[in-house]
Amino acid sequence: METPDKTAAEAGSADNGSASADNGSAESESAPATSIATQSWEQASADPTYRAAVVDLLGALAYGELAAFERLAEDAKLAPSLADKAELASMASAEFHHFEKLRERLALIDEEPTAAMEPFAAALDEFHRLTAPSDWLEGLIKAYVGDSIASDFYREVATRLDADTRALVLSVLDDTGHSSFAVEKVRAAIEADPRVGGRLALWARRLMGEALSQAQRVVADRDSLSTMLVGGVADGFDLAEVGKMFSRITEAHTKRMAALGLAA
Repeated sequence: METPDKTAAEAGSADNGSASADNGSAESESAPATSIATQSWEQASADPTYRAAVVDLLGALAYGELAAFERLAEDAKLAPSLADKAELASMASAEFHHFEKLRERLALIDEEPTAAMEPFAAALDEFHRLTAPSDWLEGLIKAYVGDSIASDFYREVATRLDADTRALVLSVLDDTGHSSFAVEKVRAAIEADPRVGGRLALWARRLMGEALSQAQRVVADRDSLSTMLVGGVADGFDLAEVGKMFSRITEAHTKRMAALGLAA
């Protein structure tokens, strides 16, 4: 799954500068690690509510990686050159490897991978249906912007996970090469034809809205995940912190748009 050069939490902390003095450092930093974050999976999973939340999280991530593999393989057909086609095929392969790691972990903790993914299939399929790219550049924007928003969200959640699960989640969020590849290709296209910029900026805004709505729907529909985010399992994480989390994700998106040479 695609990740930005900085996570949403890191971006908020590193780039706000003097603004953080006005808003307070808590506004621009991830929430502190919880007691669960210091535990192993064996310790933390003794809590059935936490276990259910992790199974949901891994299921959502696994289906997201599988869908990303399928999408990249399909988008490769739009590539203007053989080199571009090969690049996307390589990224698709990396996404499938991430999916395999998640599937293996679910099986290792005695959870059926397909059953864990099933609750999230409809929402993710609908997101991809609503955001199907019409050309090569829109596909690159979706890979860079859409996947990065999802990665920001999962990285925020990862701070509330046990050490073993957190390491797995962060490993499958490794950059598959989208960042530099997409930025290079999109900036070159805009330089060649500045009129392309306006269309791609509108497309990226649409992706942002759809991605945030999809993330919020997934959390709202799964009690275990919502409990993890607003309290109960993840001690110290409240509704106000959830709002700050989405603000950090939005700020990171604005920085990505700037890297592409587009207005947020």
